[in-house]
Formats: sequence, C-alpha cells, structure tokens
Amino acid sequence: MIRHFVATTFALLALNAAASAQTIYPIDRAEILAGARFDLKVEFAGEVTADKATLTINGEDAASAFGKAPGLIAREVGRPQSALLLRDVTLSKPGRYTIEAGDGAQRRSVSWTVYDTGARRAKNVILFVGDGLSPAHRVAARLLSKGIVEGRAGGRLAIDDMPQMALVSTAGSDSIITDSANAASAYATGHKAAVNAMGVYADRTPDPLDDPKVETLASLAKRRLGLSIGIVTNTEVEDATPAAVIAHTRRRAAYDDIVAQFFAAQPEVLMGGGSAYFVPKSSNGKRKDDTDYLVKFRDAGYSVVTTGAELAAAGKTEPRKLLGLFAPGNMDGVLDRRFLKGGGVAKNPDQPDLTEQVAVALDVLSKNDAGFFLMVESGMIDKYAHALDMERAVYDTIMLDNAVRQTRDWAKARGDDTLILVVADHNHPNALVGTVRDDLAEGDDVPLRERIGVYDRAGFPNYPAPDKDGYPDRVDVSRRLAIFSASLPDHYETLRPKLDGPNQPTQAGDKPGTFTANDKYKGVPGAVLRLGNLPAMMNASVHCGEDVILTAAGPGSERVHGSMENTDVFRVMAEALGLGATP
Repeated sequence: MIRHFVATTFALLALNAAASAQTIYPIDRAEILAGARFDLKVEFAGEVTADKATLTINGEDAASAFGKAPGLIAREVGRPQSALLLRDVTLSKPGRYTIEAGDGAQRRSVSWTVYDTGARRAKNVILFVGDGLSPAHRVAARLLSKGIVEGRAGGRLAIDDMPQMALVSTAGSDSIITDSANAASAYATGHKAAVNAMGVYADRTPDPLDDPKVETLASLAKRRLGLSIGIVTNTEVEDATPAAVIAHTRRRAAYDDIVAQFFAAQPEVLMGGGSAYFVPKSSNGKRKDDTDYLVKFRDAGYSVVTTGAELAAAGKTEPRKLLGLFAPGNMDGVLDRRFLKGGGVAKNPDQPDLTEQVAVALDVLSKNDAGFFLMVESGMIDKYAHALDMERAVYDTIMLDNAVRQTRDWAKARGDDTLILVVADHNHPNALVGTVRDDLAEGDDVPLRERIGVYDRAGFPNYPAPDKDGYPDRVDVSRRLAIFSASLPDHYETLRPKLDGPNQPTQAGDKPGTFTANDKYKGVPGAVLRLGNLPAMMNASVHCGEDVILTAAGPGSERVHGSMENTDVFRVMAEALGLGATP
C-alpha cells in the first residue's frame, strides 16, 4: 500500500512538472559543431499565442540571432499544444549558449556548447562498427583465430593492436540502454537521441519524419569538403547502423523512407543486404509504393551488383558510384557462407565477404582526391548475439578483424593519411566463463551443467588450427568456448552449436505478443528448459548498458583515450577532418 502511494505521488509530480515546462531541442548540454545544421524546436505544454511565445539565444531574440524568425505552430497534430520551430540553422561562433523559451507564464532554459576544430589532419576517415561487439566476442575471436598455448595467445587481433584505446558509454537521451539506431546516430551526429531514432530529436508529433533534424558527419563531409561517402554492411542496408550514416527518422523500421533518403543523399558506395526494400511488391519486393529504386539508382549512374562475382567484376571497371545488394534481407555470416551452407546460402550462394566489399569500396572511394568517409559494419554479430548463437557471432568478429587488418595495411601503404576507428555501438551482456567439455563425462545423460569446465577444469579449447583467414573449419569439438548471456528469454539450452542453421531460441506464445521456448530444440539429447529473466514479450537476448571498447589509429587518433561519451566519437572524426575549422 505504501509503495503504491509513493509511486502514485511521484507519477503525479512528474506529470505536473511536464505540464509546466517547455521542451527544447537540441536538449540541455548538447554539444554542437560550429557550422553544422540543425533544427531548433520548442514544445509548449499548452496552447500559446504569438504575442506570448518567446525564444532567445544568449538574451538575443532568436530572429536576430539566426537571421530568421521561428514559426509558431498554433496546435500540433492531434494536440492542443503549440510549438516554435526553426529549420536548418547554424551557430558558427564557438562558446556557451543559453537558450530560453517562454509562454508568457513559464520559462525554461537549456545550455549548449558550440565547438570548432583545428585544421584538417586526415584525408580519409573509416569507422568500423562491430554491432553488439562485446569483450567476450573479442576474446573468443582471438582464441579461435590465433590459438592459445600455456596461457599465451598465438597473436593479436588487428582491432586490439591499435595505438589508442578508450571506453565509450552508450546511453541515449531517453534510456540507459541504447539500441543500434540512437547509438549509431550518436556517432553520426554528435547528438544523443532516443531509442529507435537517428539523425533527429524524437518529438511528440505522430509523423516519424518531421522531427527536429541534426546534420550527419556524412552530410558535413560532403557539403563542406566534397568528400565521397561509403556505407558497407552485411545486414540490410536499411538497418539502423548503416541507415544512421544518412537518415533522419525517429522510426528505424521506416525502411521505405530510408531507401528514399539514401537515394536523395547519393552516397558513392552503398553495399549490404536489403534488396527487397528497393523494389515494389509487384516485382517481388517489399516496398509499399510502386517505386523501383534499382532502376532509379541505375539511372543516376550507379553500377548495381547482386553477387560476389558481379562485385569483383565491377571493381575492375572502376565505377564512380556503386550499389551492391547481395540478399533480400540480411546477408549470411561466415560460418554459414564458408562452412555450414546454412541460413540463406542456398538461395543466395554467392554473397561476398565483408573483406571483399571493403576492398572494392576503398578502390571506388579513393578515386576522389578530396578524400572520403566510410562506415563499415559487421552487423550480424548483434543479430547472432540476440539469438544466443555465439559461434556465429564469433566467426563474424573474426571477419571484422580481417577487414580492419586489410584496411590498416591499405592505409599504411598510402602513408597513413587515414583515421581508422573500431568500436561497438552497444554491448551485449555476454561472458566467457570457461569451456563446454564433452570429454568430462561419458553419455548424453550427463547433466549439462556438469559439462561446464571452470577454472582449471576449463583448460583450453581444442578447435582445429585456423585457416589462413583465422577460421577453424569445425565448431563442434569436444572442448568449446562457454559464452553465456545474462539476458535470457525462455529457451532450451543445448550447449551445442547449431549446425543446421542460425539459432531460433523462441517461438510465438499462446498470448499475443508473447514468446516461449522453441520446441524445435526440446528433443535434443540433454536439452534443458531455461526460464528467462526477461519479460515474456521479448523473443531474444537484449542489449546491456556497459561501456564498449574503442580503438583507433591514424591522424587524430590521439583524442581516443580514457572514458568517453559515444557523442565524442563524432567529435574525434570531425576534428580529424577539420569540419569545424575557420575557412
């Protein structure tokens, strides 16, 4: 009873506070690059007339400060509330700014910091994102690809063997737990955002495309320096991380609109899966309109490729603009493509490796003498981690490492004019606790927990020696890495790699919107039902709030150290390119 009273009281206080205060975007303590474009919006708690609504910047009327007056929206859609809106403004002078808004009765202020940069130091910037890449994935990738003898690994990962390292916090503007959309948006814009949003501050209107926008690094780099832009992934190109490089929407699932924004922005390189959203349903696609974006991209001068062979051939023709779409949905990971032939490989057998995509992207982008910005994502790490499919996640971590290694070699051959950063967008709550040892006891009737070797009983895994690219050709060995997640839906634990296809831990439950353990694995010898620690509405493992690791090399990388905010990654890249330097 007391707990209910306290909760109700706090809820009423929160509602009263919200009703009496204005909301201002960009939000309090925003850090804004000098000259970067953004939208300024004030949301009033009620209806406000033009003579009562005020907006000042450091005490100066907004119309004078920005050279144009904000528009008053008397009633926002579906709400008896007013707003002030200024689109596409900039602040060019570095310093501290106080923004104050009033409705005649209440006033609210926020502060922003506007910063400039020094002169340009890097010709190119390449951002590698291991989506959901956890420390456990990194360690496992090292063990499998380099081996370990008497406690010492046989080599170092390229993603770890970089001169600069930092821990990066990942919280968004609305939650301590981020998703890939607002996490990638922080890197792309330098602004915190809400879950599911990218390139915008999520406002209260129902339209996911009218929210206050903030300019992306890609836009700045092209607008101010004439740089080429590249986006490479093995997920759908419309997925959150690749989309955040370009897109402005608070609904990451707006794939049709994201493709339209890709076309409007015209990045020189765009590669990954997701071809279904480039064509209408009448052409076996998934678009809700009748626009064929494959035709539009071709008409705009793009070379369009759909297989690894076509990609290799296109690379030899030296295209100026390249669109590669290698699967209707997400591409397949390394374990299925190279070894198990599971997943979607039967339907799309010739999908290029991330290393092949990156090699061609570098060739295309480096033709621009002004330089380029390239974002490369190994995105299936996250998808597999959600599905508790640790082996597939680790193999795609090795692939990311191979792509980083070849890119660092490429940069070194050029004289190190390129800033290279490697980071996760968010963490997964994974931990490497030992090994799964089928050699500890005989028979399938041994309880699964007795197969877990910890401390001295863990020993070392006995995967076969890796091939030249760092991949053992088998994962079903007798001493496997034991990687577990701290966030679990109901599922059947088998402690075995899924050799017939990617793991599917859950199935639809009896109640709409709920999930239960997938009966597919119920009959696996020794399988144990694990009751989850997540709400029944969750069908997979979830992200966690721990910091992620950022490593960097090249001009400007010395800014990477200690503890950083995810928005600081944008600033590191902006500083290296001199995007806020005085002309």
